[in-house]
Amino acid sequence: MTDANMEFDWLAAADPQRLAVWMDGQGLEEGEVVDFQLLAGGTQNLIMRFRRGKRTFVLRRPPLHPRPDGDKTILREARVLRALASSRVPHPRLIAACGDTGVIGAAFYLMEPVAGFNPSGKPLPAPHASDADWRRRMGFAMVDALLALGEVVPEQVGLADFGKPQNFLERQVPRWRAHLESYATILGWQGPSSLVGIDELGSRLEERRPARFTPGLLHGDFHLANVMFAPDSPQLAAVIDWELATLGDPLLDLGWLVTTWPDATGHGTGTIHVTPWDGFPSAEELVDRYRAGSTRDLSCIDWYVALASYKLAVLLEASHARACAGRAPRDVGDKHHASALRLVERGLAKLT
Repeated sequence: MTDANMEFDWLAAADPQRLAVWMDGQGLEEGEVVDFQLLAGGTQNLIMRFRRGKRTFVLRRPPLHPRPDGDKTILREARVLRALASSRVPHPRLIAACGDTGVIGAAFYLMEPVAGFNPSGKPLPAPHASDADWRRRMGFAMVDALLALGEVVPEQVGLADFGKPQNFLERQVPRWRAHLESYATILGWQGPSSLVGIDELGSRLEERRPARFTPGLLHGDFHLANVMFAPDSPQLAAVIDWELATLGDPLLDLGWLVTTWPDATGHGTGTIHVTPWDGFPSAEELVDRYRAGSTRDLSCIDWYVALASYKLAVLLEASHARACAGRAPRDVGDKHHASALRLVERGLAKLT
């Protein structure tokens, strides 16, 4: 596909003329929608910035070839952003959402632009790159966002039916075990046994599962690649990508943050990489920060870290399975398989 065709495809996905008509009905500025810029796009979601009148908007919609639940997922995200409007959680401000797929071919929502940067993948900008104290505060800002999310009472913000917190922890291991076994349809993959130790980790998680928890709203994929920091301070500008948000046990978000948190070299699980890394707090300090600011019981935090390791290992193994079938680069698949094995080992060590 040529670059020109790629540009046409994503711009057509916004359908500027029909979008303008819809915005007229919402009272959102006047005139043409112009200056489109693709911010992110691919197999997950398309995100575009554009201008109308004196205002800049950001549009988020499913990809051109979405999953069957793509529209539903987009509207769930919009619902979360709307619910967070009066909270202390840093997030993109929702402007309006549309579930009518006849407008631009898919559900979508508009949000305010976020002034900030993502810290993963590129060297930190100044002054963050030169101030170790700022980097330490960046790490704690991640925890503070989770503490703020923990303050949200779903029933008070219209999210009482947003998920099923009952038996949330009981469902976790069976759900991700079934996800792992679903890879069996991929030719060439050796099966769950190739993920050495995963059965033992699953058994320990089931045996030591916390008996109770305090339900709440969780992000579902909270790590350094899903936040934006303010350009002029060490504070978070926004937590982004809310597509996996649900009701359940918020401590799983903390476990996920710890599991994906970079090591002393600045490398975290998957593609997370932050440089310079010196100054950032340790994973243990993140947990201490959360404990000091929350009334939740963290006596079983190692279990949540182990569960996050189990889940992430399963997700990374998908890349290895596809690589075995020639459907993904072999070097990437092998790298993710090695990471998955390390995650299983780490999970087992947490539950010795």
